[in-house]
Parts: sequence; C-alpha cells; structure tokens
Amino acid sequence: MATSSTDSDYDTKTYQNMATFKRYFHSFIGNGQVSDVLLWRNTRLSASILLVVTAVWSLFEVYEYNFVSLVCHVAIGAMLIIYITYTMAKYTQWDLPDFEEITIPESMFKWLYRKTNRLLLKFYYTASGEDLVRFLSTMATLWMISVIGSHFTSLNLIYLCFLCVGTLPALYVRHESEVDYLVRKGIRDMKSLLEQLNYNILSKIPRGQVKEHKRN
Repeated sequence: MATSSTDSDYDTKTYQNMATFKRYFHSFIGNGQVSDVLLWRNTRLSASILLVVTAVWSLFEVYEYNFVSLVCHVAIGAMLIIYITYTMAKYTQWDLPDFEEITIPESMFKWLYRKTNRLLLKFYYTASGEDLVRFLSTMATLWMISVIGSHFTSLNLIYLCFLCVGTLPALYVRHESEVDYLVRKGIRDMKSLLEQLNYNILSKIPRGQVKEHKRN
C-alpha cells in the first residue's frame, strides 16, 4: 500500500511537472506570425526560412564563403534587380512597387522585445539565488552547453540551435500525446531502475559496520 501510494504521488508530480512545461511552452511560443512560423502553420514561409538559413550555412561552412563578400554580392544583386525593374517600368506599363510595403512587420519586433525582457527578468531572478535549485541547475546547464559548444564551431552551433527551434516545437505539437507518453514511461522506468539499484546494491553496503569499525 505504501509503495502504491508513493507511485501515485510520483505520477501526480510527474503530471504536474508536464503541465507546467506545457504552460511555459505555449507561453513562449505565443500567438501571431512568429508562432505560425515555429509551428509550421504557414508551411511555405517556414520552409523558405529553413531553406535560406541552410543555404547561408552551406555557403559559410561547406564552401567557406567570406561573410563580407556575401553581403556585398547580395547587395549588388539586389541593386541590379531593382535598377532593371525600375528602368523597364519606365518604358512599359508596369506598376512600380511601393517602398512602404517592403518593411518588416512590427509584430515581430514586439514579440522579440517581450521575449527578451522576459528572459532578462528570469535571468536576474535565477542569478539572485532566491531559488537555489534553479540557480544550480542553470549553472550546470550552461556548463554543459559550453562543453558541447567547444566541440562545434559557432556557426554550426547556431545552425543546430536554429534547426531545433524551427522543427522541435512543431513536432511536439503534432505528436504531443505520444511524446508525453514516452516521457512519462521513461521517467517511470528510470525510477524503477533506481529503486532496483538501491535495493540490489546500495542497500547492501554495510554502512553501519563501517561506522562501528571507525569508532573502534
């Protein structure tokens, strides 16, 4: 009965932790154009961004293209296209594009502004040490990331993070029930493994006898 009660309490805590994770996940994704891109609701835009970033990564990492040269060549190509378009529009009946329409949506900057401020507030709270567990876990996570980053170039690490951000949220939303089941099963199996380890090995270590031997 005690074991059953403990398992029930552990499962309840697991469900609560997963509910908290889901709340933070959906709060981070938010709503609007950015969430449409991250969750692949706008498939064309998401695929286009992924292809462009992959092409840029290939130019720098695979073909070792110089960043300054790339920026200059892109600017030259854009200026030539705009010049040809405007020159041909003068002698034809084409409508000239409106410069005011070629802008980045303000919603994207507002989303980035809100998320940056929220991240800074969480960073300040974590660094203050009010929650010691969060402080230590954050320090350990940052240390692990630094170790992993030492084995990759900065560009490869940024591209890997971009792939994770651009694909994992959409995969999680589409297969949320399967992922939740696997996570709960993995946690339950890990708990069972630790209990067996404690029962078969750790509990048989003669700690009391060692203490008596030291006292003698």
